[in-house]
Amino acid sequence: QVQLVESGGGLVQAGGSLRLSCAASRSIFSINSMGWYRQAPGKEREMVAAITSGGTPNYADYVKDRFTVSRDNAKNTVYLQMNSLKPEDTAVYYCKARRFAVPAGWSDYWGQGTQVTVSS
Repeated sequence: QVQLVESGGGLVQAGGSLRLSCAASRSIFSINSMGWYRQAPGKEREMVAAITSGGTPNYADYVKDRFTVSRDNAKNTVYLQMNSLKPEDTAVYYCKARRFAVPAGWSDYWGQGTQVTVSS
């Protein structure tokens, strides 16, 4: 089991920055990947960024030039640095952990989400 707690959301003006944090209840070294998803009202949840246990990042095209995902293994925490925020970035941002274990195989875990609101 993995428990995830997001923090760092809030209200910011367009062009501003926020840093989201996701603290995991166990070593993120044992988690294959940590990702950030977002969901706006009436829309499907979509992947924003992810990072593997080896430190390889992956980004959605619409954020890759503005957002940076990183991890601090000592703190069991993954971060999402969001710069040049746009109103269309407004959404609830969720932290997701994907872990492979024997014999269960792949398991996904979700945090409760943190609201990011970008005003124009």
